[in-house]
Amino acid sequence: MKSLLVSFTFAILATQALAQGPHHATSPYAQEAGREIKSLSETDVDELTRGGGWGFAKAAELNDYPGPSHVLQMKDRLGLRDDQLREVQKAFDLMQARALEEGRTFVETERALDNAFRNRTITESMLQDLIAKAEVSRSRLRFIHLAAHLEVTRVLGADQIAAYGRHRGYSK
Repeated sequence: MKSLLVSFTFAILATQALAQGPHHATSPYAQEAGREIKSLSETDVDELTRGGGWGFAKAAELNDYPGPSHVLQMKDRLGLRDDQLREVQKAFDLMQARALEEGRTFVETERALDNAFRNRTITESMLQDLIAKAEVSRSRLRFIHLAAHLEVTRVLGADQIAAYGRHRGYSK
């Protein structure tokens, strides 16, 4: 009797699974549906609106071009002279101010795009304009962060750059 019940239960479950088919599969985006801006997580918005790097400078960071924020954090371990510290701080402050402003622009553009879809007011022309604005902003953000790495690398000596890589765990 028990095996008959198990077989019957299995048959019902298998039939239900087949009836639902692939059209009932859960999207990998399902948990993102509640986001305020669908294309950005809360963490992304926070990072962008506080002038954070959002991974824009990986090409520099991972190819021995130190970033100003991390250099400032490691100033003692890198043995920065006072003049170097002033230059790195200046590069950081400029990067931060520019990234803060541009990050807000990027987030607001993504918000406008999301709202246009949410409100069903999007047109092809509007879509093209909003995407162009978002991508120009993203490009500016990436430039701001990468340029800061260039500036900091000009200030540091080869031994400091090598020490930076070791302390960051990038030793090859």
